[in-house]
Amino acid sequence: MYLRTTRRKNKDGSVTQYYQLAHNERHPVTGKATARIIHSFGRADQLDRDSLVRLCRSIARVCGVEVVDPLDGDSGGLPEDVKILRTVDFGTVNLVQSLWEQYGLGNIFREVAKNNQIPYEKALLAMVANRLCVPESKLGVWDRWLETVYLPECDELQLHHMYEAMDLLHKHAEQVEREIFFQVANLLNLTVDIIFYDTTTASFAVDYEDEDGLRQYGHAKEGMWAPQVVVALAVTREGIPVKSWVFPGNTADVSTVEKIKKDLRGWNLGRSLFVADSGMNSEGNRKELARACGKYLLATRMASVKEIKETVLSQPGRYRKLSENLHAKEVNLANGKRYIICSNPAEARRQARHREDIVSMLEAELKQHKDKSATKKWAIALLASRRYKRYLTITDKNTIRIDRKGIKAAAKYDGKWVLETNDEQISLEDAAYGYRGLMVIERCFRSLKRTQIKMMPMYHWAERRIESHVKICVLALFIERIAELKCGKPWSQIKRISSKIQATEFATPDHVFYQLNELPKGAKTMLKDLAINRPHKVFGIKTAKKGTAIT
Repeated sequence: MYLRTTRRKNKDGSVTQYYQLAHNERHPVTGKATARIIHSFGRADQLDRDSLVRLCRSIARVCGVEVVDPLDGDSGGLPEDVKILRTVDFGTVNLVQSLWEQYGLGNIFREVAKNNQIPYEKALLAMVANRLCVPESKLGVWDRWLETVYLPECDELQLHHMYEAMDLLHKHAEQVEREIFFQVANLLNLTVDIIFYDTTTASFAVDYEDEDGLRQYGHAKEGMWAPQVVVALAVTREGIPVKSWVFPGNTADVSTVEKIKKDLRGWNLGRSLFVADSGMNSEGNRKELARACGKYLLATRMASVKEIKETVLSQPGRYRKLSENLHAKEVNLANGKRYIICSNPAEARRQARHREDIVSMLEAELKQHKDKSATKKWAIALLASRRYKRYLTITDKNTIRIDRKGIKAAAKYDGKWVLETNDEQISLEDAAYGYRGLMVIERCFRSLKRTQIKMMPMYHWAERRIESHVKICVLALFIERIAELKCGKPWSQIKRISSKIQATEFATPDHVFYQLNELPKGAKTMLKDLAINRPHKVFGIKTAKKGTAIT
């Protein structure tokens, strides 16, 4: 049912407008929606407005809502002595703060800072929450961001409190990480029989390295050469961070393993399995890993390693179906090496279709040129293309053509990846899913560095502050992963809903208070999944400071 507007053009060229109450019905013959007029209110210029307002209020009473007539001086708008001061982000910071308390982070940091008069725990909360909202520098958090969110506990914080809180975190990092992890592992009933770890890099926008410090020149994961640090991260199967480390930027990946293994010893985490991509897989690295860490699970280069290309992939045997898109089989060679071949049928079909499309494009391109000399400009461009060159070859007559043998050879790698391990006890399922655990770490690193938390750029030069900055980012990742596990959604979707939960600050001559705006779609379900109580409509009521004028 709706208010329908119709217009009629008069002989003198003027237009008369009419209002009607109507609703749509389905025509019994045509099946099309047609409007049925229930009541006609007459001409718009002769309308009894007060009658319509009374009708609106009558309907509103039944629906439990209130109608405010802006033309009614007694009920329209706010009273003169009530002012709107600002609107702040309430949802995301409330989510972070609630999980911060639910999973004991607040208690742990309050215990660490119990001998200090300054609320360093609140400073750490603010810095962690900021990484999950709109990442800023520590100066930006204090100077700009705090005034845009509802965190009244942080109103009295000063900039130097932020840095002092970072120093406190650095001093007690070992104790804090251990207590936080086991607190959350117990509450979430996490599986901690296997821990995965990997490394990434975080670069600095400076032109020099430290003489004897963390910021050292190295080859960043993004491919550039810059002063950087190496960040190592250990996570559970679910992607919950266990512990993080910061090493000098010129530290080789394998040289970090012994330190990581030593630090995790005594945590009673079960087995620690080093999982890494094919870039880590070399004979020297495998020996180092076996000596320092004991057990490893490494991806391999299928097409460039002769043993895998000619022996492992050609071994007979059926795949075991572990899930709809994960099949696996084991291959044990006479030299003692153990390989796991994994296959994703859906990915295999996608890669096959992609290759067919590229070959079709190449066939169409070649048909356009009578002279197929490999020295032609168009041919050189194709041969130099990363997309096309693998499916092309040059004949003895120096002409370009499609490599049919290469296409057939490429098909046997569709949807497959091969893992190598020296762990004789790990099951086929754990090995196959273990590599997916590495994918979880890669996703964690993406969130840390680029998509959500944005660990870079780093503005600190003191080693303790660099390490604390990384720890704060990992704490933000901690909160993010808990929220994702509880809601079953990625953080981007959770944040999209939570960021729409806003609160407006009002002031009267005697009080200041906040009123929550209407909850957006999906907010109630999200809060229920996270076990967060629905906030009150009006909250944060405080007595106004005397002598403060409302402008």
